[in-house]
Amino acid sequence: MVGDGYTNHCPKCLWSKHVDVNPGDRAETCDGMMRPVAGMKRGEEYIITHQCQKCGFERNKKLEKTDDFDVFVSLSKGE
Repeated sequence: MVGDGYTNHCPKCLWSKHVDVNPGDRAETCDGMMRPVAGMKRGEEYIITHQCQKCGFERNKKLEKTDDFDVFVSLSKGE
């Protein structure tokens, strides 16, 4: 996947990698895989919750227009 320096996750499977302390800084040394564990709607935005499979850290990220909405819906249903 080629990103723009702020790309947080794969638009097809929504998985990410634990590489940031602050969004875009690439300063985290954990490098664990961030599993998409939940999806919710907040106002007009859709939010993905990722959980690191190595250290347990969780972070929310806004769903992007290029993301697979069907995968997001399956998260919000708990599938």
